[in-house]
Amino acid sequence: MNFHIVSIFPHYFESPLSSGLMGKGVESGLVAIDHIDVRHFAGGIHKSVDDRPFGGGPGMLLKLDPMVKALSSIASPGRILMLSPRGAPLTQARVRQLASEEDITLICGRYEGIDERLLDLFPIELVSVGDFVLNGGEAGAVCLIEAVARLLPGFMGHADSGDDESFSSGLLEYPHYTRPDEFQGLAVPEVLRTGDHARIGQWRREQSLEATLRDRPDLLPEARLTVEDVDHLRSLRRTRLGRNLYIALVHYPVLNKFGEKVAVSVTNLDLHDMARVARTYGLGGFHAVTPIEDQKALARQLLAHWRDGAGKDTNPDRAEAFSTVRVFDDIEVAVLDIKAQTGQCPRLAATSARLDRAPGAEPALTYRNVRKWLEESPVLLVFGTGHGLAEEVLEKAEGALRPIRYLDDYNHLSVRSAVAITVDRLMMDEY
Repeated sequence: MNFHIVSIFPHYFESPLSSGLMGKGVESGLVAIDHIDVRHFAGGIHKSVDDRPFGGGPGMLLKLDPMVKALSSIASPGRILMLSPRGAPLTQARVRQLASEEDITLICGRYEGIDERLLDLFPIELVSVGDFVLNGGEAGAVCLIEAVARLLPGFMGHADSGDDESFSSGLLEYPHYTRPDEFQGLAVPEVLRTGDHARIGQWRREQSLEATLRDRPDLLPEARLTVEDVDHLRSLRRTRLGRNLYIALVHYPVLNKFGEKVAVSVTNLDLHDMARVARTYGLGGFHAVTPIEDQKALARQLLAHWRDGAGKDTNPDRAEAFSTVRVFDDIEVAVLDIKAQTGQCPRLAATSARLDRAPGAEPALTYRNVRKWLEESPVLLVFGTGHGLAEEVLEKAEGALRPIRYLDDYNHLSVRSAVAITVDRLMMDEY
């Protein structure tokens, strides 16, 4: 495989690409490295490769002309990639795809970046090695080259070495041990010394599952999991942000379609569906909020039927869901109840199908914002019936979440659908 590295610092690569397996790969001819020094294509006495950006701003940009000449000098560039924080993530799946190429050209940016027109002139794919910013693309290029090269046939000692490691099966790798059997009181797990390969294989799979759940649970949605894998994951203790999340459905004060403040009736369907969401996601609780006496009486009658009456006998699952439901006059009483349960005053976040377009309005809350809150304190997420929460309720909250379909012109879900979608996005924890 041929790597063509376009950089203003070609000497950066001398040590990392000549060490260890990478150095052996280059020496054997399995990997060829072609350095293209952008400065060789710059004009003038000083061979300047950077200039100020149009429109002002900090920093400098790599000039377009020497970059174009440098890329044009490569006879067989193959796929052209540029290391950039703007790029799509470099995943193991993408690495495997790149390993089938004969030629790969890597552009290492510097300063504030490149003239954007370079992307119009060449079929450049932007790729990122992480959500952080480096001084240039050289370090990222080394990561990419090593990740791709080690998958080439003959690069590593064992042909299956690349298959039995982190990310290859969508999971993190299991822990490894070597001699001595015991060191400073720490012993190698007994199962690894039994010689029972079936037990060892099962132990390694379970350790891989546990490491992924503990350290990278975000990998689980795409991992290939057997029924046995799922059963093992279910048996493990795990942190659930949902226990800190409480949801409230406000029936007054809310708005009608004319923007007038009104009260909306409590419905059997809302209570059922939202209670089931709260129980399924392990939430702290669900509060139905209305000051109207006959509506409170209706809600309590429904709850009594399912929690203590005939409904409990016919449908125990529904009774369990309704155990999370409480009925209060207003948001302030719900807040006091959560504080009494948890010892902490909850932070309030509202929901709305509309963006706040008032001049100088704060940007809407993101799901990441609220997840950070949940890591530290209880959160009460407030939903409205009718045509949304009245302004006096919105003012009590620290902000409102972005509408579910904020980039589209139709955003009119039922409150039951909105609750299910919002809670699912907020938890992001299929585990």
